[in-house]
Amino acid sequence: MVALLVVLVVLVVAGLVASARAFKVVQQYEQGLIFRFGKVLPGTRGPGLTVIRPIGDRLQKVNMQIVAMAVPAQEGITRDNVSVRVDAVVYFRVVDPIKAVVNVQNYMFAVSQQAQTSLRSIIGQSEMDQLLAERDSVNRELRRIIDEPTEGPWGIRVERVEIKDVNLPEGMKRSMSRQAEAERERRARIITADGEYQASKRLAMAANVMARDPAALQLRLLQTVVEVASERNSTLVMPVPVELLRFFERMAPAAPGPSPEDTGDAEVAEAEAEISGAAVPELASPGAPGIPPAAVPEIDESAIPPVPEEIVDAPMTASDGQADPQAEVPGS
Repeated sequence: MVALLVVLVVLVVAGLVASARAFKVVQQYEQGLIFRFGKVLPGTRGPGLTVIRPIGDRLQKVNMQIVAMAVPAQEGITRDNVSVRVDAVVYFRVVDPIKAVVNVQNYMFAVSQQAQTSLRSIIGQSEMDQLLAERDSVNRELRRIIDEPTEGPWGIRVERVEIKDVNLPEGMKRSMSRQAEAERERRARIITADGEYQASKRLAMAANVMARDPAALQLRLLQTVVEVASERNSTLVMPVPVELLRFFERMAPAAPGPSPEDTGDAEVAEAEAEISGAAVPELASPGAPGIPPAAVPEIDESAIPPVPEEIVDAPMTASDGQADPQAEVPGS
């Protein structure tokens, strides 16, 4: 009787153990693979309660969720010879559980290594401006490079790849900041010049309107005075219209000035006459051709006294070229 009771207890325990091994629960986000004596069975077990053989079968669950894997920062040199440090994020999931379990020993580690290698490759193929400004095209190319060897043989599909950060050297950052500052200054100058051009056109149109109606200029002058006086200044600037100055200029008598035909010939002739001691001849009025100028009177040579020989033969000094008054006169 005791032996029978022991046998029953052993059978119950064995049944419980067999039931625990035979009944498995697969989660909603998982797929189950059945290995029977080491050989994978075709097909997978869906989520829920599933039954397997307690002896010879083994259930392996595969997570079908999207995995976000951070790719460590990779240093490289771009195509335009700029040293950069780039890190990224890879989003992938398992689409074929059998390939992911059978063909790859550890598909998580394999995808991580493939992503790092592909990131280094894309850095060398791209330029610095592409990494900074054309992120979408670089992400698509990086996804294609990673997904090409993984989806077919590994059963892993890369959903998307995002470059998180691009670290540049400090010297390159300063150069880019100077370039951006120069670009902003250029745009500011262009905008200012465009504004000046448009304002000049408007001012020219306003001046044209005021020129046709002088009262408009007077009204504008009064408005300017009102604007200046409204600021409670101690000094009041009263502009004088240009038309008023032109009016006074027209009303003022003209100052007498030299005739445009007077060339100064009369003064020259008078000075020559004083030097020669002759009478001043009357000059003909300019513009009256045919009248000859007055003749110069002849001088009688006998009226000029002779020069003494003693004075002529006097020795000359070497210093100033004049006669020495203390020199002996020959024949004296």
